[in-house]
Amino acid sequence: MWGYYVALALRSSARSKALTTLVMALLAFGVAACMVSYAVFRATTSNPLPAKSSRLFVPQIDNVGPSYNWGGDPRVGLSYIDAMALWKAHEAKRQTILFASTWQMNPADRPTQAMSLDGDAVTADFFPMFDVPFRYGSGWTADDDARYATVAVISQDLNETLFGGQNSVGREMRLDGQLFRITGVLQNWNPRPRFFDIGSHGTVYNFDDAGDIYIPFTRATEMKKDSKFVFCPTASWRSDTAHWGAYLRSECDRIDAWVQLDTPAEVAHYREFLHNYAAEQQRLGRFAWAPNIRLRNLTDWLADQLGTPKVSSLSMLVSGSFLLIVLVNVVGLMLARFMRRAPEIGVRRALGASRAAIYRQFLTEAVTVGLFGGLLGAALTLLGVWGAGGLFEPNIARLVHADTSLVALTVLLAMAATVISALYPTWRAAQTQPAWQIKIN
Repeated sequence: MWGYYVALALRSSARSKALTTLVMALLAFGVAACMVSYAVFRATTSNPLPAKSSRLFVPQIDNVGPSYNWGGDPRVGLSYIDAMALWKAHEAKRQTILFASTWQMNPADRPTQAMSLDGDAVTADFFPMFDVPFRYGSGWTADDDARYATVAVISQDLNETLFGGQNSVGREMRLDGQLFRITGVLQNWNPRPRFFDIGSHGTVYNFDDAGDIYIPFTRATEMKKDSKFVFCPTASWRSDTAHWGAYLRSECDRIDAWVQLDTPAEVAHYREFLHNYAAEQQRLGRFAWAPNIRLRNLTDWLADQLGTPKVSSLSMLVSGSFLLIVLVNVVGLMLARFMRRAPEIGVRRALGASRAAIYRQFLTEAVTVGLFGGLLGAALTLLGVWGAGGLFEPNIARLVHADTSLVALTVLLAMAATVISALYPTWRAAQTQPAWQIKIN
């Protein structure tokens, strides 16, 4: 029976080529615009670590007071004093402190080929906490952190550039004039958004590529390396390598901290620890305000810090409005298309067809038109994704990609939109009075 309805739909479309083509084109453009915007929205709001996002937490401590915090929330970064205190307390199963920085690199065997590289100074737990995959070797150990070891982990891209993709574990490279031994090479690790060092890298760059160099936090501090992004409430506290010790004791916020807490009990214990630590700093006279701490998991923290990029939200709003206008027009076209066939409907009803049969016929026709409109919309969506660079910022556009799920969703959306648009025209068609149509025709 359904094959019969499909055959009727194809014959009807062949008789109304112009109207059918117009409906399909409108659907294709409306759905494609919506799906390109959805592809951007999906890319910019994705969870970088879905398997662990509920167990990774960002501790925040207000060390600069109400005059400098964000709507009551502590600043994202920690001071060196607080970061080291949390790290040395070992109150979490795993923990890392880190900051983003820039390095001048010379391969040990090619001293003339210097380059500037982005990277992060991290502690040993960074790699297992964030499930960082390795192509060769591994990260360093807690002992390496303790002894300020000159070791490094490099990205796969940098390994390709320097060593032709070969196993470079044990090789040396010169960073800011010091030789570092490579302990590991990463395997295509580039989380989006770049969540792990937002406090020291800046939210403006949250869709940038991850860095190419990772060295121990302790060694970087010993080398007087500073973060890319620093907030100092007093200008006199700003980075000064001549007075490095005073700078480290200042209230400049520039370090990111993460802890892994696997159970609600661990979360409650660590939150209490943070509160007690802040209360102790108040008692010692360092803080002149009540303890103000936050402990958010990765999902909540990203929502609070990044939200949804305005360009993504705006494009979704505009494309959704455009699709709504398209559907209103499709309703009118489908109504004209169906009501032109009132004599045919009258004859079918007179021969015994029920209203349910009329509903099945015309809704099947709507699904058929929606299917072809969806296929055309999928092609336009692929074209739109390819040309996203002309509509969105480059660091966002390069995240957008088309996959099987996007194509399938495009087709399903077009079919669903067509069926919804056809509901009222179908109802009107099913109300046709067979006696009246036979009489006037």
